[in-house]
Amino acid sequence: MTPKAKKQRLDRLAELAAVHADEKGRSLWAEAFRRVRRNPAAVVGAIILLIFVLVAIIGPFLVPYSPTSTAWADQVKEGQNIIPGPSSEHWFGLDHNGRDEFSRVIVGARQTLLVGVVATSLGLLVGCLLGGLAGSAYALGGRRGRQIDNAIMRVVDMLLAMPSLLLAVSVAALLGPSLITVMIAVGVISVPVFARLLRGSMIAQGHSEYVTAATALGVRRGRIAVAHVLPNSLAPVLVQATLTLATAIIEAAALSFLGLGNPDPAVPEWGVMLTDALTRLEVAPRLTIYPAVGIIITAFGFTLLGEAMREALDPKLRK
Repeated sequence: MTPKAKKQRLDRLAELAAVHADEKGRSLWAEAFRRVRRNPAAVVGAIILLIFVLVAIIGPFLVPYSPTSTAWADQVKEGQNIIPGPSSEHWFGLDHNGRDEFSRVIVGARQTLLVGVVATSLGLLVGCLLGGLAGSAYALGGRRGRQIDNAIMRVVDMLLAMPSLLLAVSVAALLGPSLITVMIAVGVISVPVFARLLRGSMIAQGHSEYVTAATALGVRRGRIAVAHVLPNSLAPVLVQATLTLATAIIEAAALSFLGLGNPDPAVPEWGVMLTDALTRLEVAPRLTIYPAVGIIITAFGFTLLGEAMREALDPKLRK
């Protein structure tokens, strides 16, 4: 997707924040929740995510073996291309170091969820700080405010113009391989998305009647921005956060696959597991299938739910 297309999509999503309650008196979120519940895709996405979260939280306490135990290393003979496959004792078989693959996949879900949530939260926090400052300055700050907005958004546009993966790799390479590095790198590439989205949403809200009324009553501009404009502008940002979780998981796995993630291969994480299994693709392709399927299904669940939320908040799709 080109930078121009990214900007157009973000600006369109920002317009959703200006939607008022429907004719029956339902609030925006109540009406959106009603529409999401009736969307089969949203239900499927929610079920996938619920299973994923449960596995990530309680799975490590239920796995049959330690994910770092190499107690079965004597059964692996890589020189003879022997890596034991699934059995009644090891449901997903063993990996190249004689560790239980099923236990590693289950425990790796927690690491993957942790990276996705922390990275998205970091990008959301910094992006909303920049976007909120720029949007409130543009909508309520007059000429000086527009100058502040212009300065902030030019920096944001430069970040948005860079390919996401290239920017993430650059940040990760500067900080050095680690799990925290992956979180920061993935968070950085989502900052311009949230910043531009919130800024556009706040500008749309800045032309609302309640802002005009509050200004006429003498309410301070700072209070209007924080107490009124900002809360009413968060709807499309939260939708984007759900979609960003899906891409964050994929991008975190990509960085780990490139060797920029946790340098300790004993710690199970789906991207690292893919990297370890790459050189054994001909001998045991299943070692790449399990973590890859986990990444795909999880990202698919977040995407389904995020798209359903976007459609529920879009006034053009209301019936």
